[in-house]
Amino acid sequence: MEKRALRADSERTAQAILEAAERVLSDNPAATMEQIAEAAGVSRTTVHRRFASREALVDAMTLWATQQFHDALASVRPDVTPPLVALYQVTAKVLGVKLRWGFAMNAHPQEDGVLTPDVVAQCDVFFQRLEESGTLRPGVDLVWARRVYCALIHEAAQDQDSADPDVLATRVVDTVLGGFGKPGVTVG
Repeated sequence: MEKRALRADSERTAQAILEAAERVLSDNPAATMEQIAEAAGVSRTTVHRRFASREALVDAMTLWATQQFHDALASVRPDVTPPLVALYQVTAKVLGVKLRWGFAMNAHPQEDGVLTPDVVAQCDVFFQRLEESGTLRPGVDLVWARRVYCALIHEAAQDQDSADPDVLATRVVDTVLGGFGKPGVTVG
């Protein structure tokens, strides 16, 4: 029992460090490990014990953010949720993650942001489902539609004036439907 309590405490400490690092590094990308430790309410040695270097900390942040991204997608169950509802829900949840973990999600830019090949494949299947359901026009270039969608999500997450994931999701989905949707398909 005591070992389990120590492990849970260690996991809470690691999460506190990751969350503090996201806040601190978002405000000041040059922040020190000491500043991150202070924000997390732990000693600098505790941070270094968990993360040997700044690079290791940023890598862990990116891994954590990527997992949150995957969990957000999976929670919607886009394979069984009605396609238009799933499009909106996925968009809102992903924007929520990007707004909370913006530094980590942009720390290691890739062609598709933090999208792993698995997530890209899931997105491609989902966009195929959107086309098959009549949400998207027949013949739409689905890879292009997915890439534009991801770019819109990225840009929406940069909008500091409207940090409400639901408002931003509506904008993104309206834009996607306006460009790729079948006439008459709307969010509302």
